[in-house]
Amino acid sequence: MITLLDYGAGNVRSVRNAIRKLGFTVKDVASPEDIVTAEKLIFPGVGSFGTVMERLVRDGYDQALKERIRLNRPMLGICVALQALYEGSEESPGVPGLGIIPGIVRRFSSPGLSVPQIGWNGILPRKDSVLLSEYAGEKLYFVHSYHAVIDDRCEDWLLATTCYGQDFVSAVEKGNITAFQFHPEKSGKAGLAILYQFLSRRQDAVEASPPTRRSQEKTTRLAKRIIACLDVRSNDSGDLVVTKGDQYDVREAGEVRNLGKPVDLARRYYEEGADEITFLNITGFRDFPLQDQPMLEVLKRTSENVFVPLTIGGGIRSFTASDGRQYSALDVASEYFRSGADKISIGSDAVFEVERYLARGKKSGDSAIEQISIVYGAQAVVISIDPKRVYVASPDDTSHATMRTQFPGPRGENYCWYQCTVQGGREGRDIDVVQLAQVCELLGAGEILLNCIDRDGTNSGFDLELIAMVKNAVGIPVIASSGAGRAEHFIEVFKATDADAALAAGIFHRREVGIAEVKHAVAEAGIEIRF
Repeated sequence: MITLLDYGAGNVRSVRNAIRKLGFTVKDVASPEDIVTAEKLIFPGVGSFGTVMERLVRDGYDQALKERIRLNRPMLGICVALQALYEGSEESPGVPGLGIIPGIVRRFSSPGLSVPQIGWNGILPRKDSVLLSEYAGEKLYFVHSYHAVIDDRCEDWLLATTCYGQDFVSAVEKGNITAFQFHPEKSGKAGLAILYQFLSRRQDAVEASPPTRRSQEKTTRLAKRIIACLDVRSNDSGDLVVTKGDQYDVREAGEVRNLGKPVDLARRYYEEGADEITFLNITGFRDFPLQDQPMLEVLKRTSENVFVPLTIGGGIRSFTASDGRQYSALDVASEYFRSGADKISIGSDAVFEVERYLARGKKSGDSAIEQISIVYGAQAVVISIDPKRVYVASPDDTSHATMRTQFPGPRGENYCWYQCTVQGGREGRDIDVVQLAQVCELLGAGEILLNCIDRDGTNSGFDLELIAMVKNAVGIPVIASSGAGRAEHFIEVFKATDADAALAAGIFHRREVGIAEVKHAVAEAGIEIRF
């Protein structure tokens, strides 16, 4: 029997599903006593440091965790749970951690580094452990802005390190107490194998850990991510289907293009090696009560068999359902997280929030981006931007951020700016892509999903000028989207723009290009990738 510490924050469904997938029974903690007496405890830290500690203290779980650790009873902590073992974190000044390990958790601060770290990185074991004995050379999934610092005072705890700008603590272990900064439940087959080692090992096996297989590498490198995107909407018969637009037009011969069922396609892409799966809900579903939103069921079913990160976009806004109940954007996001999402994507509403910010000249504190980021962390908020080119003869012809382009406009214009749009690209707003990206980062967003209306469905390659412009303007990761038609396009975008990830849809759905083909081509070009 595995006991799960679900304190009501973020996506713990994936951990629960992973435990069941591996053949074990799981139950939830119902009282502090359950934490102390559980045969094996998993503590999945999801959300910001302050939120996690606040809820632990509120329910009396902090003291129970300290007692369990004192008794050396088997426990596995994940992500923020590792950080909670320390004395505190820069993320939440003044909020004490459990204080088991000395030191303060710090924010990544190396120049030029995208923060949060989002993606697949390696680990370098520092001592033998049955949990990592066979998997030291694998890429594992990390998503965090803050890290535990390597400190001589913690040498007896140090299990593994990882490099992202600098070396940091990626795993700790002492006796039967283990914690990972990475997410084993989101790290594919390797992560599930590591999780199985914890679930199946005997308590006395710690003393007889086999030698850990050592990687020949002296450092680790973050891989570029290949993301499969599924545009989901209801067709004219009311069935949920995956579709794909041509410059956002999803109809063909009057019918919505049907390229497959979302849950089936997501599982296929997981098995083919996709690093993440993104669902974009392009049907409103605004009148449904929150608990009946169709995409919730898609997430729940997908997370049963897909163990890489899941992002959901579309409909993350406040609304009033047909039954009169009102829901905030935070309510909606929370329900998606509880249903299996790891990140949520905000589109048109982000544009409106940035317009309000620019009009006020300051944060409101009540925007969806701010609220979700405060509770779940910046890494949980993705901003999906839909820009299109507007050509001008000279930068003096507009107040917006312009660039000199290699692709002149219809009247020979050598400059352009990128206008942000809403409502699926149907309406342009008086705001440019740099303004939008920078303000969203300021409000607390952790990642940019950068689409391009001009390239969508063309298979002509990513808009390298657009991507480089935004990548150079922000300090958070940028996902390139729209226009991929060949494996070479992924190589181009990584080399020309240093994008953190690249996303495609139609070419994967129609099997024109496979995920494995893309990854092998990228790797052969000397770009770090995860297999």
